[in-house]
Amino acid sequence: MPEAMIPNQDHVDRLKRDPAFAGVSRSLEIYYGNASRDAAIDALYAQFIRPGDLAFDIGSHVGDRIGVFRRIGARVVALEPQPLCADVIRALYGDDPAVCLVEGACGSAIGRLTLHINSANPAVTTASRDFVAAADGAGGWEGQVWDRQVDVAVTTLDALIAVHGAPAFVKIDVEGYEANVLDGLSQPPPALSFEFTTIQRDVALACLDRIATLGDYRFSLSLGEFLSFERSGCTLDAMRRHIAELPHEANSGDVYAVREAAPA
Repeated sequence: MPEAMIPNQDHVDRLKRDPAFAGVSRSLEIYYGNASRDAAIDALYAQFIRPGDLAFDIGSHVGDRIGVFRRIGARVVALEPQPLCADVIRALYGDDPAVCLVEGACGSAIGRLTLHINSANPAVTTASRDFVAAADGAGGWEGQVWDRQVDVAVTTLDALIAVHGAPAFVKIDVEGYEANVLDGLSQPPPALSFEFTTIQRDVALACLDRIATLGDYRFSLSLGEFLSFERSGCTLDAMRRHIAELPHEANSGDVYAVREAAPA
């Protein structure tokens, strides 16, 4: 296993000062340089990933989860369709042989799609027109504008597995396109996570139902960036009810699914 080549803060700070990366400087500020946050998020993911494992980071953005997975000692396949974000990942992790960047999107079938880019807030760039429509006028989403589009290549989780091997963990954060990503997966990973929002609970419920077709899983949920579980070890039905009952102000979070061991 190659030694993790974690970018130091000076490297990140140089990117933040570089005008070429001005569009993601806020994300770099949020996701890098907070030691207490790093410790908390490392502890969270260490429940699912061990040294030597393979992890998929689907919707890598500026690559902070790459850093988490590498600190744990995992190899990483990172998928990111936004050219600017892909440039950040190359700048920060391009010298690490245990990190493979795939520049493109992930969906239900190999092909191409239109990416709706939010230039002022690239963290919410999306392949889902329904996501853009759901955010329009919704509380907590005021002022978000998807101002340009770009055509990008699409792969599937199954195709990534065929090339890179089966992951121990799959993290999916693709702004309302999560169910489409899961539709391209036919092999049950030991654990995975997907982001959800309260403006698109139907997407979260579709994700839960899709995961249930892959195997027997238990589900946990964290809200926002709290990095701890607000619910854990839930059945499918219990997690469906919990997401349906969340207040709109909960806004977003992540659902974690862990496959239950088959009886001996």
